[in-house]
Amino acid sequence: MVHQGGRHELGQNFLVDRMVVARIGDLVAGTTGPIVEVGAGDGALTLPLSRYGRPVTAVEVDPGRARRLARRVPANVTVVAADILRFRFPRHPHVVVGNLPFHLTTSIMRRLLAASGWRTSVLLVQWEVARRRAGVGGASMLTAAWWPWYAFEVHARVPARSFRPTPSVDGGLLTMTRRAAPLVDEREPYQDLVRRVFTGRGRGLAEILERTGCLDRRAVRAWAREAGVAPNALPKDLTADQWASLWREVARNRRPGL
Repeated sequence: MVHQGGRHELGQNFLVDRMVVARIGDLVAGTTGPIVEVGAGDGALTLPLSRYGRPVTAVEVDPGRARRLARRVPANVTVVAADILRFRFPRHPHVVVGNLPFHLTTSIMRRLLAASGWRTSVLLVQWEVARRRAGVGGASMLTAAWWPWYAFEVHARVPARSFRPTPSVDGGLLTMTRRAAPLVDEREPYQDLVRRVFTGRGRGLAEILERTGCLDRRAVRAWAREAGVAPNALPKDLTADQWASLWREVARNRRPGL
C-alpha cells in the first residue's frame, strides 16, 4: 500500500497502485525542469519524483499531512501547506504533476490553463474528464477553448480500485503539453468564438455559424469543404486544427462587434 487512505471530506482519493505511480514517473521522466506536485497527500508520488534529483514543490491542502510529509522528504523537496486554487505557480518553466481531487478537477484545470510558466502537466483525473479533454468521443468547450495553446493526450485508464477511499468512477492519466507555436494568436476573441459556437442554436455547425452571425452561408460552405467538416457536424466533433482554421475564416470575414 502506498497510502492508508485519508480525509475524504477534502475530496482526496489517495493513489495506492504502484504500477500507476510508475507510469506517472515514466511520463515525468520525459520532461525537464522543476516539478510542482498538486495534492501531495502522504507522498505516494512525491517520494518517487524526488529520486529524479530535480527540485520538487509538493502542495498539500491538509496541514497535518503536509507537516508529516515534510519530515520524510529529501532536501530537493519543499512541502507547502496550501490550497492549490490559491497557490502561486512559478513563472519559470516547470512541470505540474498531480492526482487531482475529482470534485475540483475542472477548477484546477482552468487555473493551470491560465498559468504561464509550466510546460507539461501530468494529471490523474476522472476517466470521462480525461477522454473529453483529449477529444476522445468529442471535445468539451474547455478543451476547444484551449486547444490552440495546448495538446491533450490520454494515456491510460486507472481502475477505481487504485485509490483509497475507492471512488465511484475510474480515473484517467492525462497529459497537457504547451505548444511551442500556438495555432491561434488572439486568445480572447478565439475563446469567445468557441463559446458562441458551443452555446449557439442549430442542428449542425453550418446552421449554428449562420445563426450566430459568425459566417454567412457561402463562407460556411467554403470553409467546411476546405477543412473537411460535414455541414451537420457538431462543435464537439471539430479537431484542434479545424477550430484554428475556423477562427482564421471568421477573422477574415469579421464584422464589427464580433
